[in-house]
Amino acid sequence: MTRLLAAAAALLLAWAAPTRAQEFPARQITMIVVFAPGGATDVLARIVAEHMTRTLGRSVVVENVSGAGGTIGGARGAQAAPDGYTLTVGSLGSHSAAPSIYRSIAYDPRELQPIGLIAGTPLFFVVRNGHPAQTMEQFIAMARANPGTVTNAHAGIGSTNHLACALFQHLARVDLNNIPYRGEGPALNDVVAQTVDSACLLAPAAVPQITSGTMRGLLTAAATRNANAPNVPSAVEAGVPDYIFQGWNAVFAPRGTPAPVVARLDAALRAAVNDPAIRARIEQLGSIPAAPEAQGPEALARLVRSEVDRWATVVRAAGIPQQ
Repeated sequence: MTRLLAAAAALLLAWAAPTRAQEFPARQITMIVVFAPGGATDVLARIVAEHMTRTLGRSVVVENVSGAGGTIGGARGAQAAPDGYTLTVGSLGSHSAAPSIYRSIAYDPRELQPIGLIAGTPLFFVVRNGHPAQTMEQFIAMARANPGTVTNAHAGIGSTNHLACALFQHLARVDLNNIPYRGEGPALNDVVAQTVDSACLLAPAAVPQITSGTMRGLLTAAATRNANAPNVPSAVEAGVPDYIFQGWNAVFAPRGTPAPVVARLDAALRAAVNDPAIRARIEQLGSIPAAPEAQGPEALARLVRSEVDRWATVVRAAGIPQQ
């Protein structure tokens, strides 16, 4: 009798799992953003969460869980129940470079369940209004003449912004006074408030501020200018031609999330990213919406694997110390 009951229970569970997946979502979905409000990751997450709410028929609510370069939020998302009701929006830093920077983190980005890429995020090097350097050449000269005194804000150790700043200093051969924040939003606020000299900011955070005149861009870390901030020189024009850098933001679920649930979330995210109105909003922020061939779980899995390997090499070359 005991064996019969066990077999019946197993059959019931096997039947119930697909049924629950087919009914997904039956309640609110939480989307963890691994940085504080106001930064690129937060802005892009809120854009797609709003659209996914309409597609899925259930609220997709953003929760900011910041700290340790995004790895606190990354761990929270990775350790959630694998039922599709907790998603994580991560970045190049939190979901590719973190294993090379932190001696111990509570998740391996390669073992998570990828949902899909939202966008690529170009980077800008900015200075506060009133800073005496009008060009990158002048900024580098001032930094070299005053090593360790020019202040530079980033979103926390291991964040995409931190990696971008470290790479810049390595290429430009300068020593800045680096100040970590709990996210890009707080770093941006202090540049606007003119309490720090400079920052490495991703396009969704930088472009609105540059175009409104609350800070100045000295370069965009690309070979050509960004169409949404055309007055900011490219890295080539600014005299740092090797400083080519692009971050990215993507959606992940915990390992073990059922395939039908993954498919439903994938479809909802694709619907958001491919909506012309959403693509226009992302582009207006200076970011690059994921191309069709870069969308979906398989493409994101390939990106994460390649980025983990690439940034292990870059972190060593740039001399970024382990935490």
